[in-house]
Amino acid sequence: MITEIIKWIVDTVSSLGYPGILILMMLESSFIPFPSEVIMVPAGYLASKGEMHIAVVVVCGILGSLVGALINYYLAVGLGRTFLLRYGKYVMFREEHLQKMEVFFQRHGHISTFTGRLIPMVRQYISIPAGLARMQLPVFCFYTSLGAGIWVVILTLLGYFIGENEALIQAYLRDIVIVLLTVCILGVTIYWRTQHKSSD
Repeated sequence: MITEIIKWIVDTVSSLGYPGILILMMLESSFIPFPSEVIMVPAGYLASKGEMHIAVVVVCGILGSLVGALINYYLAVGLGRTFLLRYGKYVMFREEHLQKMEVFFQRHGHISTFTGRLIPMVRQYISIPAGLARMQLPVFCFYTSLGAGIWVVILTLLGYFIGENEALIQAYLRDIVIVLLTVCILGVTIYWRTQHKSSD
């Protein structure tokens, strides 16, 4: 089943080209959460075969992520918490998801929009508490694009260099996620201490 889905995504990206990457990453970043690995890794592999340009692949991936994040942001701004909780269950978005995201956002502030984009199962929903908190749009776009950019580049390069070796990709991806989580924790700690000292 999973193999068929991945094959469909590869075929979709190959047939639709760059717009396919943008559209699929937009969906992945909004209310239809599925692994971005199955989009960007195949796209990187296609770039290694000369069927796509790697720089354009990365730009499309980042733009798609940003557009998807903006969809969630504006849904949160326009519809509010009550509506999201009432109807979010139909797209696998539950109250406990929102509570975790709100705690994460309140604890770490604006930088959580950046670090959240690097954490699995968080990246799709971190835009919602940002919207509910009415985070400034330019700041939101900057942090979202920065976090999404790092993730997109990593996945694209994995596909470009080892796209045919699924086992090796999974091994590298696991190690990369661990490193990213560690970096995020350190970054948030440094940010929090800096902010705390400046407020004293």
